[in-house]
Amino acid sequence: MRGIPSVDELLGRPRLLALAENAGRSLVTQSVRGVLADLRAVLKKGRGTDDGASADSAQLELQIIAKVEAALAPSLVRVINATGVILHTNLGRAPLSSQAAAHISEIATRYSNLEYDLASGNRGQRDVHTARMFADLAGAEAAIVVNNNAAAVFLVLNTLSKGAETIVSRGELIEIGDGFRIPDIMAESGAIVREVGTTNRTRIRDYERAVTKNTGLLLRVHPSNFRMTGFTAGSSLEELVALGRRSKIPVFEDLGSGCLANLTASGISEPVVAASCAAGVSVVSFSGDKLLGGPQAGIIAGKKQIIERIRRNPLFRALRVDKLTIAALEVTLRAYLRGALDEIPALRMIRFDAEAVAERARSFVAQLQASVAKDVTVRISEGFSVIGGGSTPDQQLPTNLISITSARHSPDELEKRLRKPGNATPVIARIENKKLILDLRTVLTSEEPELATALASALS
Repeated sequence: MRGIPSVDELLGRPRLLALAENAGRSLVTQSVRGVLADLRAVLKKGRGTDDGASADSAQLELQIIAKVEAALAPSLVRVINATGVILHTNLGRAPLSSQAAAHISEIATRYSNLEYDLASGNRGQRDVHTARMFADLAGAEAAIVVNNNAAAVFLVLNTLSKGAETIVSRGELIEIGDGFRIPDIMAESGAIVREVGTTNRTRIRDYERAVTKNTGLLLRVHPSNFRMTGFTAGSSLEELVALGRRSKIPVFEDLGSGCLANLTASGISEPVVAASCAAGVSVVSFSGDKLLGGPQAGIIAGKKQIIERIRRNPLFRALRVDKLTIAALEVTLRAYLRGALDEIPALRMIRFDAEAVAERARSFVAQLQASVAKDVTVRISEGFSVIGGGSTPDQQLPTNLISITSARHSPDELEKRLRKPGNATPVIARIENKKLILDLRTVLTSEEPELATALASALS
């Protein structure tokens, strides 16, 4: 213990003095104390140098520098998504376009007219920057934005059905990612759950029989992350809207993934928001960072009178989005209005056909094979990409996969070496049939050189 240098002695070393100039003396001092405390704890256990513990000032200096660097290193970092899962929830779902990123940077680093009407010189509303575009694209009368679709569902229920019954099919009382359950969110909103039908079959007459003077809302929930097949039946949206009109009860459809563009040509069959609004629903809600391809947000669109009621709810202010989300949405929606869907990365990935992916894979593999050892086997085979993010659970996109095996490293070792590459960009891949699998559908063309370098290093 007597050989342990003091805090002041270490802080006086030239490298740590220079580090304190850049990182701040407080952080460096805290790191010095932490390293010394760890050393004392090891020595008190009587293990001494068996654990690599040393009172050598030079060694302690290196530990302190490493500790400071770790404290200042960002936790949220960019990764290369080579999984083929386009809306990968764990990897941040939809990546934004470069145009959206540029607009975010401009708005984030300057003042803006977020809630200021430039024409009148009076206070404005932040809704106006996206409301018109959402209304046009969805065929709705009005639209507002909150921080995600869970918040949107909660806000609609709390506004339209607090203390009243919300009628919903038992087959639509679903659970989606991270334990989000429709019955739970309904209960928390103050709505009274009125289940009708059975798990697999609910007809319009089940809704009709459940309508009472205490009915506040008719709810329809898109299944999002599962499909029910076999002996099933459900009422159509048109039937539910007709019942709502007869009973003078608003109809709310939670669309979940929120598809603004028809993706049938790409093999994706999802309800389009505009179709629901055209059918006459009072209000719909959907996500911004799923099939829409924008930032995390929850969009509420529908009849103007209904949207105004929701907007006046005091909870709307607690759930509203910031200027950066609005900036990203604005650019994304303008791409839709111009028909420039390929400017939206998620939609561009969805619209790639298998041959386009195959062409990229062949070019990539040719370059990769020139830089890896002979004991590495690289092959291209047909396979499937998926949408992910709780969207289109039973629908896949044909693709071409790159499979890699190495005599030197197991697939698990390769996956780990790619995921934790030191100072390089982490690569997230998948393992199937004892092979490392890469799908270039979700790898940006600009990321291919980084991916090749990471693979060469992991396979060495």
